[in-house]
Amino acid sequence: MSGRQQTTFTLPGTSVTLNRMGYGAMQLAGPHVFGPPKDRAMAVTVLRDAVEWGVNHIDTADFYGPHVTNQILREALHPYNGLTIVTKVGGVRGPAGEWLPAQEPTELEKGVHDNLRNLGVDVLDVVNLRVWGGVSSPTEGSIAERFEALAKLQQRGLIRHLGLSNVTAKQVEEALTIAPVVGVQNQYNLASREDDALIDTLAAKGIAYVPFFPLGGFTPLQSSTLSEVAARLNATPMQVALAWLLHRSPNILLIPGTSSVEHLRENLAAAELVLPEKELQELDGIGALAKE
Repeated sequence: MSGRQQTTFTLPGTSVTLNRMGYGAMQLAGPHVFGPPKDRAMAVTVLRDAVEWGVNHIDTADFYGPHVTNQILREALHPYNGLTIVTKVGGVRGPAGEWLPAQEPTELEKGVHDNLRNLGVDVLDVVNLRVWGGVSSPTEGSIAERFEALAKLQQRGLIRHLGLSNVTAKQVEEALTIAPVVGVQNQYNLASREDDALIDTLAAKGIAYVPFFPLGGFTPLQSSTLSEVAARLNATPMQVALAWLLHRSPNILLIPGTSSVEHLRENLAAAELVLPEKELQELDGIGALAKE
């Protein structure tokens, strides 16, 4: 499919309509997503500019920092009028910045309350259960007890909608027997295409798919094909990579993050980039090569 894509997506079973180009707040914390940023005022500016330029979907977690990112969000954007703040629970940070699982029901409830407190709200818009395990290849196993714990918090009025992160197709199906799922957040990009089938399944159900590491994450995307296509389209390789994701499926929502106003503007401009059919086919080939 080429040409311009639809610019919004409505979460299933809700009246929440999101612009498909959102913002991920992970990079607002300090180095390695730990401690405060070097320039807190700039972090506030980036958030306010993102909203001014049309972002209405912001992804966060209270273990970014920890607590730092949510506190900056509160300073910059509270009371979040017209915004949907999506957070996740299931992890904590150790004293040296270690990423540690926090998957017990009591730990998940504490994570929800940490988010409520630091965001300064009485109810969270969307909470994703972040399942621990491999990132590019999530670990199979039942998530029923964990998802049921969040469903109970939803029933208590602390959460409006539930989602999943770092899960397999089987885990999505299991969760759907417990409570509605509005979105799934997994690793996916031009080169990491393990979720191709899952994306199509979710699209058929009207469920959002939100790729994390859309630009490669800790190993940035590098491809001569990507660079050549970008040069032809007078765009940056990262803009082309983001535009390809928007073309991939109408249920894909993007949350690229940055602590730079200039980089933010570049990311948001990717939503306007039209990818001709020839270039789309070349880009699709990157994923095929990565599987070989």
